[in-house]
Amino acid sequence: MTKRVYLQGLPVDIISYNDALESVKYAVDNGESMQIVTINPEMIECAKNNKDFANVIKHSELVVADGVGVKIALKLKGFSQERIGGVDFSRSLIEMCAKDNLRLALLGAKEEVISTLVDKLKAEFENLNIVYAHNGYFDNENLILNEIKNARPQIFLCALGSPKQEFFISRLKEMLQGCTMIGIGGSFDVFSGHVQRAPLIWQKLGLEWLYRVIKQPERFRRIFPALPIFLFESIIDSVKK
Repeated sequence: MTKRVYLQGLPVDIISYNDALESVKYAVDNGESMQIVTINPEMIECAKNNKDFANVIKHSELVVADGVGVKIALKLKGFSQERIGGVDFSRSLIEMCAKDNLRLALLGAKEEVISTLVDKLKAEFENLNIVYAHNGYFDNENLILNEIKNARPQIFLCALGSPKQEFFISRLKEMLQGCTMIGIGGSFDVFSGHVQRAPLIWQKLGLEWLYRVIKQPERFRRIFPALPIFLFESIIDSVKK
């Protein structure tokens, strides 16, 4: 059962990790299209200043809480929601593809990253059917859209970074039926081994974002001041509930 609530005017679905996976399976089994947004505070702050991006989020079939900031904001409104991170959830979707023989498409990251990722996935999952894989550096978006459409994936993992990946998926959804599509940021770098993921204790404490900032200081500018602004506005928003 999914309940859609709103944080500062933008939707977030209250749903368990397993139910989110089941919703994907239902969509695939019934030939339905689905756009999944793994929303975090930076995306919410961006969408508040970008009406087109906000509309993409509002029209997505599933918006899940990725990030401790969103969990805290939901808690302030009286909702308890487990984190559904893009890295973990996309990993579960890959496992689903291997188990159920679903067609998988991958887009994003540098060429060496995507090449390594494809090799690793094929080595790990003998039956994984990767019908399309391309790096995230291209000039002709229409060409890439048509290539993916012709490959007819049932699961599409898009790692172009936000909001570019959400806009790309929104366009693809108009062209391709029966595909679940999700934007997953830098997950390919993690899967391929080019970027080390935070230790499990950091993940459990909800501090994976901080670990990544320590390891990649250039991320600081993206997260701050968006995170403290988001939390401050969430407190104000919760008073209005």
